[in-house]
Amino acid sequence: MQPLVSIICLCYNHRPYLPEALASVQNQTYPNLEIIIVDDASTDDSAEWLTNYCQQYPQIKYIQHTQNTGNTRAFNEAFKLSAGEFIIDFATDDVLLPNRVTEQVKAFQGLDQTYGVVYTDAELIDEYSKSIGHFYQRDAQGKVISRTPSGYVFTDILKYAFLCPPTLMFRRTLLEKTGCYDETLAYEDFDVWVRSAQEFQFYFLDKILTRRRVHAASLSHQLYTPGDKQLTSTVIICRKAQKLIRTSAEKEALIIRVKSELRQAVFTQNFPEARELVRLLEELTYLNWPYQLLKWAAVSEIRLGFIRKWYYHWVYNKA
Repeated sequence: MQPLVSIICLCYNHRPYLPEALASVQNQTYPNLEIIIVDDASTDDSAEWLTNYCQQYPQIKYIQHTQNTGNTRAFNEAFKLSAGEFIIDFATDDVLLPNRVTEQVKAFQGLDQTYGVVYTDAELIDEYSKSIGHFYQRDAQGKVISRTPSGYVFTDILKYAFLCPPTLMFRRTLLEKTGCYDETLAYEDFDVWVRSAQEFQFYFLDKILTRRRVHAASLSHQLYTPGDKQLTSTVIICRKAQKLIRTSAEKEALIIRVKSELRQAVFTQNFPEARELVRLLEELTYLNWPYQLLKWAAVSEIRLGFIRKWYYHWVYNKA
């Protein structure tokens, strides 16, 4: 018998996307699935729709929250009810291609137990399900040219945002050993990657198996905006990473990450987070003059948003 795979479906105000998202789960070619749905106190009519939907499929485990708890707590609650050897954290505004689970389980079966994650490329879609590109850059022949490392990727995770979160399949033991998601954080993925990547290997499967929806309400669109709660969580995760680094290469990777987050924090006027990032950077390395300038801006709360807008317009030809 094929190993059980648990798909944990997290919904918050995803009503327009639920039929397509859940049909993609039900239409998997893989035969041994456990489906758990959590509605985290949606303020649209998602909960009502899901209640009716789950009545048609009694094998689905459905959790309906009356108060919003956030993604991390919602996932952890569902994970405790799950039994799968492999786990997918699925946001119900995304779409799984029919062979998603089959291909990733097949990949895991060709790897040893030290591999805790299989990740892939994703097709990007808009709110109307129209294709708008891919997560990773590809050349004219379709070959991935973006960084997609496999193996022990702790240093890479610190340096670069190279993983496409909705494409990941986890080995259950990874989530159990790391204590699952940190419920104090506003988002889950970066933290669990950092805490697991020294003990578990990651594997890139060069296939497109997920359609990732990009829209104004998605968490990725809320990054690096004034009052960004995710940035607060990123600072906490960087502090955790500081305690985990063991080599000069890992330290240098964290410095690169902290510098990047500091620039974003200052330019988006998230000054408390910027000051904490300055303190962390000073513990890691000497501040050269550009970062002395950013420290001054963070401490004095100087608004430099216009520089970010000019930079993005110059580099990307956009406002």
